[in-house]
Amino acid sequence: MRVLVLNGPNLGRLGRRQPEIYGTTTYDELVALCVDWGRRLGLEVEVRQTNHEGELLDWLNRAADEQSPVVLNAAAWSHYSYALYDACAQLTAALVEVHLSDPLSRPEAFRHTSVVSEHAVAVYAGHGTDSYRLALEHLARGA
Repeated sequence: MRVLVLNGPNLGRLGRRQPEIYGTTTYDELVALCVDWGRRLGLEVEVRQTNHEGELLDWLNRAADEQSPVVLNAAAWSHYSYALYDACAQLTAALVEVHLSDPLSRPEAFRHTSVVSEHAVAVYAGHGTDSYRLALEHLARGA
């Protein structure tokens, strides 16, 4: 099964951006981990990151057309993008939302709401990079 792992803004700066919150694993290391976890689970994993909301929406539209399962860390867009909400609503294959930190335990109130969660079959947050592993395992179990 082919799985898209899609990442939103600033995630390309992992390991350099607020490591006390997001950890020291770099984005390239995260990509390698996801591909390796997927391989071990029998999944073909493709990982992408963008700082451009329209590009993420195009990828979600393509996933909807191809009926591909998605692991999504939409980062800041998770909290306010109604275009993202609409793109997630059209997915027919499983969508799993992930976050490195736990948005609900963060002090910024705006992080406590996600427009993605309503469309997700599961949410893994606050487990660092293991949030991605848990999401892939969820999909491999047939979510």
